[in-house]
Amino acid sequence: MEYKTDSETVTEQALPVQVLATEQAVELIRKLRARYGDLMFHQSGGCCDGSSPMCYPRNEFLTGDSDVQLGSVDDVPFFMSKSQFEYWKHTQLILDVVPGRGGMFSLENSEGVRFLIRSRVFTDDEIHALRAAGRI
Repeated sequence: MEYKTDSETVTEQALPVQVLATEQAVELIRKLRARYGDLMFHQSGGCCDGSSPMCYPRNEFLTGDSDVQLGSVDDVPFFMSKSQFEYWKHTQLILDVVPGRGGMFSLENSEGVRFLIRSRVFTDDEIHALRAAGRI
């Protein structure tokens, strides 16, 4: 798929990935998927569990018009509320795993580890490509 801008064409392959994962996160995702079936992530916006990425069985957390899907990690969709996305849209999210307890309702809670988001700010060229594609 191609996206046109005033001065160039941006291909979908050229778009920066908005969410990706470390090898440790993918290993944990696969372990949880084997136990619980299809999964999904929703980046929490604060409150009880801070701003942790929460892992749920795919159909047990309802998303709607107020959520944005940033992408998928190992075929697991990753969502965030639109209001929070406004703060994070210029940032690539990197799903990682660290020792500790996960969010109260997140599936990794009993594993002795928790999912964590690391991030990096997109370059000006990456932001331009994402804007041209209507992703931010």
